[in-house]
Amino acid sequence: MKLVVAGTGYVGLVAGVCFAEKGHDVTCVDVDENKVKQMERGVSPIYEDGLEELMQKNFAAGRLHYTTDYKSAYRDPDAIFIGVGTPEQPDGSANLSYIATVCRQIAEHVEKNCLVVVKSTVPVGTNDRVEQFIRDFLVRKELHIEVASNPEFLSQGSAVRDTLHAARVIIGTQSKEAEETLRKIYEPFGLPIVSMSRRSAEMTKYACNDFLALKISYMNDIANLCELIGADIDDVSRGMSYDERIGANFLRAGVGYGGSCFPKDTKALAYQARQAGYHLRTVAAAVDVNTEQKTRLFLKASSRMISFEHLKAAVLGLAFKPGTDDLREAPSLDNVRLLLEAGADIYAYDPVARENFCRLYPEGNHFKGSIHYVKDCKSALQDANICFIFTEWQQIRELSPGMFKEWMRTPLVYDGRNVFDVNGMKEAGIEYYSIGR
Repeated sequence: MKLVVAGTGYVGLVAGVCFAEKGHDVTCVDVDENKVKQMERGVSPIYEDGLEELMQKNFAAGRLHYTTDYKSAYRDPDAIFIGVGTPEQPDGSANLSYIATVCRQIAEHVEKNCLVVVKSTVPVGTNDRVEQFIRDFLVRKELHIEVASNPEFLSQGSAVRDTLHAARVIIGTQSKEAEETLRKIYEPFGLPIVSMSRRSAEMTKYACNDFLALKISYMNDIANLCELIGADIDDVSRGMSYDERIGANFLRAGVGYGGSCFPKDTKALAYQARQAGYHLRTVAAAVDVNTEQKTRLFLKASSRMISFEHLKAAVLGLAFKPGTDDLREAPSLDNVRLLLEAGADIYAYDPVARENFCRLYPEGNHFKGSIHYVKDCKSALQDANICFIFTEWQQIRELSPGMFKEWMRTPLVYDGRNVFDVNGMKEAGIEYYSIGR
């Protein structure tokens, strides 16, 4: 089928590439001409495992195209997928302006009956408004333009795999015709398809993401209590994981969740609940726990140190999770700012997120401290007075306790991802602090 995907971020680009991989003819639309040229060269604008290889393969095969010419792109496709951003606004609500822009462009330039599919995460009821908005601005009033919901459930770092081998595909439609079109699009994937109404599909997306955020915050809350009463969160989570009612995923304690989904989606659903006159107490608690959890290790270190001024602080890991260069809501952001304000000289290492972090904090002086970016863990740890671990990259996992002892001036480690064994670190002579252990 002839498909168009509006937006080439995590949602749009991954969807477009995977549709092409399954044999569809796909055009990805973006407003950034330089980004389009970059993608035509086979270079992905985001770090995502396996994505560039599929971009290059399908572009060479003629199934994948990139353009800024939305007028031509929206003229005659069978379906248009909207994958633009819905960033969080100061009050927690979702900013739908990018979706509105795409919808108006579609309405003004589409020339045949078409299904418009919203993949972006949007508040419940948005697809109803999108359909009406398109009809309001539709130039060719005789056309039948219907809107469907098809929320994504990809995880950054494994987005291609999550799309090609998803546990299920959620489709929300208001007619059999729209449902059949989406089933035909996804038929080559060979995945279970769960069909429901548009509003139920929109709600399913929030319900899933917020439930996972709840699990993370719950485990972090339990971990904080474990520290106070002498239990080990690793033992607790291992014991919990055997319970099929609970499951083994999202039970790891740490310094909180980040990324493009959980922080934004928890706040957005809480906002929509308030607008409906309901208080989502569980989701609000997850947000509160996560906010406090991010800087828990820094506060521990602050009570241990007299001052951070002119101390070399090694920071291992900047991305919010391994496998991505995304910094949105990453715990490293809050902690680096606090360390710089306290006068620390930071030596930071991340295998892929360095460039993005450097845009926020260019190398040099900031506040009372400074930040420097290094090529490997050893350069960060060499003669360091203190070390913070914020991302569990494999390069960090491969370090041995003896390396901290050998390289650091003061072997003092605050591990926000529970990467290392407590006894192993202590036996190596490391003063070691983690979460819930």
